[in-house]
Amino acid sequence: MKGLHITEFILVIVGGINWGLVGLAGLMGAADWNVVHMILGSWPSVESLVYVLVGLSAVHLMIAHKSACRHCEVSGSGMGM
Repeated sequence: MKGLHITEFILVIVGGINWGLVGLAGLMGAADWNVVHMILGSWPSVESLVYVLVGLSAVHLMIAHKSACRHCEVSGSGMGM
């Protein structure tokens, strides 16, 4: 499960950065800064697959994050969430 958690985390970070760049470009009136499209635009089905994986990763992390993350576990120190 650790490998799945790390993969999901990376995909969510990539998705978040990508959406941040798209939003920033929109606010600045710049060209589209969709990095996923820039890299995979010539392969539309692969680009769509990346978006689906990012979305599924976000949903799974939202549901299972507390049980998968050692930082979210309740510890004896009283610092747990």
